[in-house]
Amino acid sequence: MYDRIKESFDEQGLMKTLNAKLVSVEKGEVKISCEFSEALTQQHGFFHAGVATSIADSACGYAALTMMPEDMEVLSVEFKINFMKPANTDKLIAIGKVLQSGRTLTICEGYVYDISEEKLICKMTATMIAVKK
Repeated sequence: MYDRIKESFDEQGLMKTLNAKLVSVEKGEVKISCEFSEALTQQHGFFHAGVATSIADSACGYAALTMMPEDMEVLSVEFKINFMKPANTDKLIAIGKVLQSGRTLTICEGYVYDISEEKLICKMTATMIAVKK
């Protein structure tokens, strides 16, 4: 399972641009991290919301993919994200978790924490759709 997710993750240009790393893969749960860089900030010097959103979306998508047969992939259909506090940290950790996996749609939750995984930066609810490879 890890190899399948890692191979796909390594093909994502955006994850390379963000210097994001695949931290862990379990059935129904994936963690992705992103180290701070000034290139990833907004005007106040915090991580840009787009960075947190991107790694949360990928973590949710890969969590959904862990539930899919080998001949299937997933795409994001929709997501909603709520920010609790500014991402003023040296590292973000995104955790994607599957809530309900169906034949066509998979519902996930994503959480983005600071480096200690104690401060919740934002929470995502996402829907992924299964598509043939």
